[in-house]
Amino acid sequence: EEAFAERNRREFTANVSHELKTPLQSIMGGAELIENGLVKQEDMPRFVGHIRTEAARLVTLIEDIIRLSRLDEGVRGEVTPVDLTALIQHCVQKLTPAAQNAQVSISASGNDPVLISGDHALLEEMLTNLLENGIKYNHAGGYIRARAEMADGRAVVTVADNGVGIAPEDQQRVFERFYRVDKSRSKQTGGTGLGLSIVKHGAQVHHAQIAMQSALGEGTTITLTFPAQSSGKK
Repeated sequence: EEAFAERNRREFTANVSHELKTPLQSIMGGAELIENGLVKQEDMPRFVGHIRTEAARLVTLIEDIIRLSRLDEGVRGEVTPVDLTALIQHCVQKLTPAAQNAQVSISASGNDPVLISGDHALLEEMLTNLLENGIKYNHAGGYIRARAEMADGRAVVTVADNGVGIAPEDQQRVFERFYRVDKSRSKQTGGTGLGLSIVKHGAQVHHAQIAMQSALGEGTTITLTFPAQSSGKK
């Protein structure tokens, strides 16, 4: 167990170095050309835009790395009652502009409160990551639907899309850090390859189970099942 964790940490560190280096080299390359007067005035906006995009990707990446490291260290947020239905509605609203841009319809169903005790910020991040993936790995005219409901005394969150889907051999691995099914696609969409790792880690923190059903070209459904909430002391 210890050895496994240690190997994971080493691998993570090696991957982080590589993932940070690539955009940085690209930023430096662009800046150098500008500095040496090798960029025509009319090409300037394109070069500067590229530098800004790569820098933005670095910031997102670093934020994700910091979050994962804190989760690894066991830094926990405050546990409060969270209404998953309201949280899903909030996340869907927040991501509606991004979905409209991608011509994907995004919706939340169900109005009944679904209450659990949890880390609100982390749960919001988990849901945001799942919904963002549904938008990014989709096609114009696609949909993504999210809902929370009670089943057998447990809170269940379902995020379903009819996007590109995930091949069976990738389904086991998508929750690994930096594992990307489609490198070129996640480069275009600014994916860090850490979104689902944060979801997986967040599920562990909340003792929730993750299930994934996916088929290439048909879409993906991810289900989070939270443990039955005890009324009273934990």
